[in-house]
Amino acid sequence: MQLLDWIVITLYFVLIGWVAWYYGRHQKDNVDYFLAGRNAGWVVIGSSIFTSNIGSEHIVGLAGQGAATGMAMAHWEMHAWCLIMLAGLFVPFYYKSGVQTIPEFLEKRFNARTRTILSCVSLVAYVFTKVSVTVYAGAIVFQALLPDTFGSPQNAFWVGAFFTVIVTGVYTVFGGMRAIMYTATPQAVIILFGSAVITTIGLGKLGGWGELVTMAKANADAFALWRPLSDPGFPWLGVLIASPIIGLWYWCTDQYIVQRALSAKDLATARRGSLFGGLLKVWPVLIFLIPGMIGWALHQKGIIQLPMKIGAGGIATSVIDGDQVFPTLVKTLLPVGIRGLIVACLLAALMSSLASLFNSSASLFTVDIYEKLRPGKSPQHLLMVGRIATTVVVGLGMIWIPVMAKISGGGLYQYLQSVQGYLAPPITAVFFLGLFWKRINSTGATWGLAGGFVLGMAKLTIQGFYGTTEGKIHDPAFLAWIGDFNFLYATGVLFALSAIIMVVASLLTPAPDEAKIRGLTYGSIHHDAGAEIKASWDLGNKLMAAGILVCVLSMYLYFSFWLK
Repeated sequence: MQLLDWIVITLYFVLIGWVAWYYGRHQKDNVDYFLAGRNAGWVVIGSSIFTSNIGSEHIVGLAGQGAATGMAMAHWEMHAWCLIMLAGLFVPFYYKSGVQTIPEFLEKRFNARTRTILSCVSLVAYVFTKVSVTVYAGAIVFQALLPDTFGSPQNAFWVGAFFTVIVTGVYTVFGGMRAIMYTATPQAVIILFGSAVITTIGLGKLGGWGELVTMAKANADAFALWRPLSDPGFPWLGVLIASPIIGLWYWCTDQYIVQRALSAKDLATARRGSLFGGLLKVWPVLIFLIPGMIGWALHQKGIIQLPMKIGAGGIATSVIDGDQVFPTLVKTLLPVGIRGLIVACLLAALMSSLASLFNSSASLFTVDIYEKLRPGKSPQHLLMVGRIATTVVVGLGMIWIPVMAKISGGGLYQYLQSVQGYLAPPITAVFFLGLFWKRINSTGATWGLAGGFVLGMAKLTIQGFYGTTEGKIHDPAFLAWIGDFNFLYATGVLFALSAIIMVVASLLTPAPDEAKIRGLTYGSIHHDAGAEIKASWDLGNKLMAAGILVCVLSMYLYFSFWLK
């Protein structure tokens, strides 16, 4: 890192700090703090959805997966079509019901118990997966780029981790959702531009796209988008089952993402903002995953040297350390100044993702838990509680960071997707069944959510001890089989079991009162507000939805046959 790099990074912090201060200086109440006063425009909403999704674990983790498994994880990054589902199906329910959080919507549809279950599970998941993974990925880059600046690589890791968390926490605590959303637009520009630069430079060093395709064809089994059923990691059937379940949960029902759409000034804007986020979501495969494959190809040709994973006894193995691919590309390929821009790009991704996460966690605690325990408090009091809750989430995320070094051995991004595969099924099931079948009642939803979460956490725990990890336990054989059971198929099994529990429990108990659920199921909302909903799906929204579908289908067609 040279002086010019530091100047570029400083300018980035000045820009983001000014935008956060300017837009976050007038926080009057909890609606301002959590939903930006419900007055956001569609460009800001779409940019915020994109930057909330693209954290440092995407940039670092996807590059690592590209080097290690080629296009296998691309299915999770071609989920732009899920944002059409958010805009077309889910946004009218959320927006018309006037809720601040997604668990609050579940209470309206079912009961307070389902709201509490979803809120608590979401909070735990945010702190122990998203916060820790995002910060850990950012700290890895600091460790690689500034190994001696703070005395040792380990010191650089911790300085990077704590510095980014504290800075992000400060502007989230004081700026709220308004600051987060208005810093999202410049951050989205920096992320897209910076990642495009490293892709372009990497391809230039390699000899062009044709050279990458040629090298990938020679290793087609390891780099193909679709893998045979015999593939232990990513069989095509497992991908088709698990990827939509995780995608629909994350993009359509997760507070972390949907909160952005809830801040819109009207229904049409909420839908257009969601679709604009979908157009931005089309690009990660090309600018995050492909660089990892470029890094692998450059390593194979001897142009750069990628670090190897360290095995037992501190001895280097012959397996590439995927999570070091992106930092190595930045360190070895980029000229002075551009390197600072890419680090600013990573900081933009890390800070925007963390800021969104901190604010969403605080809104879940304040609106769904604290306000239930202490009803009748003033909006100003709830604003203060939200800021305190944000601070607590920041602290818990920092405490959990050391554990990440021990549980991310399979690659950050794959680790994150596998954990989400055990959390998503019951949530996806309860939302889809609840919206489309009015017979699902609160008893079914409660048992389905609770039962699905228990089964998912049981699978995750068994996998930690009996799965394909170092020090694997082989006895009893039944638990070892569960531990080894592919996480993609396990996601499908959990979804089916959760749905069955909901249906059976609902049919064994009285049907819900139709007056209570009016406007909260697909048939009733379109009967009562069909004209308004139809008018909000205007020509502009239809064109954006068509553009997303064309882009996603084009990439699927190309990468399905690119190694033939």
